Amino acid sequence: MPDTGAPAACRGLILDFVGVLTPDPAPMLRRWSLSQGLDADAWRRTLTTHPVVKELYAELEVGRLSQSEWNRLTAPILGLTEHENLMGRAWKRVSPATEMIELAAAAREAGRTVAMLSNSFGLDPFDPYAACGVRDLFDVTVISELEGLAKPDPAIYRLVLDRMGLPAEACVFVDDHPANLPPAQELGIATVLADGRPDTYARISELLGLAAAAC
Repeated sequence: MPDTGAPAACRGLILDFVGVLTPDPAPMLRRWSLSQGLDADAWRRTLTTHPVVKELYAELEVGRLSQSEWNRLTAPILGLTEHENLMGRAWKRVSPATEMIELAAAAREAGRTVAMLSNSFGLDPFDPYAACGVRDLFDVTVISELEGLAKPDPAIYRLVLDRMGLPAEACVFVDDHPANLPPAQELGIATVLADGRPDTYARISELLGLAAAAC
């Protein structure tokens, strides 16, 4: 999916969490699955294709199911006997995406409003944002679990804009899931797909006027 064109004034940066503020977690989750005696694809396959787990995860995202309860219900489906802090154990080695975090810090220092818009996978007992050290990076933080709605619901994009105090046309949204971009585009937000292209950071910087080419 191509990026949308640059808005007239790029004053806000909205970032997804997983795959944007963190590297692609797939290698980490494959290693964890193998460490538990599962096949390498067990975590991804179970969360994305098992009908019960897909429903449980959707409930977790919007705060209708606690992370602890999700752990308890999902562990036996994965084939694990221990459910305590399952999410935290799987994500124990989550790390920040240094280059994106540096870009966000530079944007904020330059006077841009920086927000995180994240579909939650629970906050307790494991808080992935604290574990990754990004809690203090943002002017605005919108986490689906705390709002009762999740991407790609258009309402959550409007909510983050309201809290940023900026019009859609003044913002750039970065996400690694193509399905999360169209609702933002329909509101008038410029979008960048975090797909690993080497020019991703330069593209975002340009949209924000942080590079040689101004918005």
